[in-house]
Amino acid sequence: MSLLELRGVEARYGDHRVLHGVSLTVETGELVALLGANGAGKTTTLRAVCGTVRTHGDVLLDGERLFPRTPERVARQGVVHVPEGRGTFASLTVLENLRVGAWVRRGASTRDLVRVFERFPQLYEHRDRPAGSLSGAEQQALALGRALMAHPRLLLVDELSHGLAPAAARDLLERLRELAASGTGVLLVEQAAGLALAAAARGYVLEAGTVVATAPAAELVEDAALRARYLGY
Repeated sequence: MSLLELRGVEARYGDHRVLHGVSLTVETGELVALLGANGAGKTTTLRAVCGTVRTHGDVLLDGERLFPRTPERVARQGVVHVPEGRGTFASLTVLENLRVGAWVRRGASTRDLVRVFERFPQLYEHRDRPAGSLSGAEQQALALGRALMAHPRLLLVDELSHGLAPAAARDLLERLRELAASGTGVLLVEQAAGLALAAAARGYVLEAGTVVATAPAAELVEDAALRARYLGY
């Protein structure tokens, strides 16, 4: 049984249908990349899992249907979304942002904070600074750290590398890979396909709301025709 399974999922905004029967899986302890051009439906797929977009079809977590449930109830079941743009609270300190991340668990423990600081030492160094004063890479680390405070079973990450230097993006992707290896399922939406596939176990490629390819990451990297047509590198 997969940790996450989408079966024939459709999603729409008003009368505009964006997803056309998307099916995919994420296993426990697996990092899966969801790739495609802008407008392919990648972010909408994450929203379909979270319940923040009108959806038809089956979304299952450990074999149980997530809907009809509110986004809050989905989050309480261990599905945590790191949106594009990071979504940190600029005026709050790093420490305050991390504590906000534990709201679904009714508060943060010292052990939770230590676990995050061990994974992201730079956050400990800047724990009393406002989040808005951090660099882009530090803010992205904070967004991931805040997500970890909720003890996610499934982590949905949207455009991790956006606005970051390649070296910083690779470092954060390595942290995601380590997180998956520790038992958390990760579904990663990325425009930087090469970086994502270097960290992922498997990948799906979307075009116009439809899955057009899926394979182990190494096979997608080696498929020059697919890369040129869908991934732009």
